[in-house]
Amino acid sequence: MSGTGKLKVTTPSDREIAMTRSFDAPRTMVYEAFTKPAVVKRWLYGPEKWSLAVCDLDIRPGGSLRYEWHGPDGEKMGMGGEYREVEPPERLVYTETFDEDWTGGETLVTVTFQEDGPERTTVTMTVRYASKEARDGAMGTGMAEGMEMGYARLEALLKDSVEARP
Repeated sequence: MSGTGKLKVTTPSDREIAMTRSFDAPRTMVYEAFTKPAVVKRWLYGPEKWSLAVCDLDIRPGGSLRYEWHGPDGEKMGMGGEYREVEPPERLVYTETFDEDWTGGETLVTVTFQEDGPERTTVTMTVRYASKEARDGAMGTGMAEGMEMGYARLEALLKDSVEARP
């Protein structure tokens, strides 16, 4: 197991990467932070000076998802997919395919939200790639560092939301 900041990264199989991070917030609040586009845009935008310009989420089995990130120098990166399972506030399962397919095909993403008490939630995102080579390629991209950047922003947003509750 390795990690970046508070994010723990493991490889449960030769085709999977699992990233686990805990947050001091109720599970329903964390789940909503993954499923409400206006909130997702505030934390899932990658490196500073990038933005999540498109975040379209039709969160239901068979519904689509679309993300498009824009960089400061006109760079663009996009991906789309389809929701397979939606079990609020416990689990999301969906596919992802990047517009410029550097991952070797469609990935299957499973996100679980484990309640560790009334004010603590552990999120585990497991990504299953088309091959071991695709998984290994993804591991070499700095994906974990990028996820931890986003999760650190999410942690701050959740803290502000928890503190603002009556």
